[in-house]
Amino acid sequence: MVENGSSDRTLELAHEFASRQPNLIVLREEQSGKGNAVRRGVLEARGEYRFICDADLSMPIDELVKFLPPVLTGFDVVIASREAPGAVRYNEPLYRHWGGRAVNLIIRLLILPGLNDTQCGFKCFRAEAARNLFSQQILSGWSFDIEILYLARKKRMSIKEIPVQWYFDADSKVNAVRDALRMIGDIFRIHINALCGRYDLNP
Repeated sequence: MVENGSSDRTLELAHEFASRQPNLIVLREEQSGKGNAVRRGVLEARGEYRFICDADLSMPIDELVKFLPPVLTGFDVVIASREAPGAVRYNEPLYRHWGGRAVNLIIRLLILPGLNDTQCGFKCFRAEAARNLFSQQILSGWSFDIEILYLARKKRMSIKEIPVQWYFDADSKVNAVRDALRMIGDIFRIHINALCGRYDLNP
C-alpha cells in the first residue's frame, strides 16, 4: 500500500492494519500524483503478478480471479473492461456513461486504437512486464495508465481486456470535462516524449 498526500488518518490506519498482516507493506511516497504512488507500489512489489485497483473497489474483489492463472494465462498485461462483451455496469447515470465513452473515443483516436476501456482502474501485470513498463513511466498524474498501455503496445506486449462487473460510485472525484482536457494534454506529452526518444532509454 502506498500513501502520498492523504490529509486524514489513512497512513496511521494502514500501519495499524499492516502490523497484523505480514504480507502487507505500507510505503509513503513523497512525490504527489496517483501515477507516482502506483509506480512506487508496483516496483516495490515482489509477487509474480502485480495487480492495481481503485480504492473504492468499484469492481468486486472476487473478480480478481479472472486476471490470474489458471483462469487466464499467456498475457503480459490484463485490463478490466466495462465495455467488453459480458461486462455489466450497475447504477451508472447515463450522462456519466456517455461522458466516459467520449473520453475513451478520444483515447482510441489519439493513441490506443482497439482498446475499449483503458480507464477502468483495475489492471494486472506479469512481474517482468511490470518492471519493464513502470521503470520507464514519466507521467505522474491520472493519465499514467494510458502511458503504460502505450509503452506495452510499443514493446509489443500482449494486452487482454477482461469483462467485469462494475458499480458506479456517486462520490467519485472524476470530472468528465476537466479530466478529458487534462488527458488530451497528457496524450500529446506522451507523443512528444516518444518523438524525443525518452522511452527508448534503458530503464
